[in-house]
Amino acid sequence: MSQPARTYHHGDLRAQLLARAAELVARDGAEAFSLRAVAAELGVSHTAPRHHFGDRLGVFTALAAEGYTLLSEALETAAPLGFAEVGAAYVLFAVSHPGHFAVMHAPDLVHGDDPALAAAASRANRQLVDGVADVAPGTRDQVAVKAAAAWALVHGLATLALSGALERDRLMGSGLGDLHHLVLRATSLLDLTRDGEIDDPFQL
Repeated sequence: MSQPARTYHHGDLRAQLLARAAELVARDGAEAFSLRAVAAELGVSHTAPRHHFGDRLGVFTALAAEGYTLLSEALETAAPLGFAEVGAAYVLFAVSHPGHFAVMHAPDLVHGDDPALAAAASRANRQLVDGVADVAPGTRDQVAVKAAAAWALVHGLATLALSGALERDRLMGSGLGDLHHLVLRATSLLDLTRDGEIDDPFQL
């Protein structure tokens, strides 16, 4: 009897299932993902994923939590280099972990009340908020708004990079070095030192 093309190391099946799930989501999209597919990829029983994750959303929840943990580690590593590098780390994480990134901001694909997911997401969010607070201290609301603006910028760049739009529009080359440089240039345009207060919302 021939061996399956892909096998797992006994005792580490949960991690192997998550790794393969990330590959399948990155390759085929979350909509096409199934528990049977990931089990078949590893050559294990179709009930194995249910034993570890319960259901399809359970896989995505664990994948999102793992993604936030990896993102937090990347942001923490970049923090001593300056806030611009934190933004670059966010984008580079997204393009390096597309399977994780695809489910991290999709509330309909995860169990939103999962404690591990909530804790991991909060840790990553704190990295961004603390980075903004260091660059441009202010009230809690001011820092929150500036953090949202910074997040919108890097998240948008990450999404455009993953779709291939930045490369198609010749805003960057095909390498991660080009993307890194583009993100640093873009974040330099974001002036977080302004308080952003508008007296008349209808007057520009």
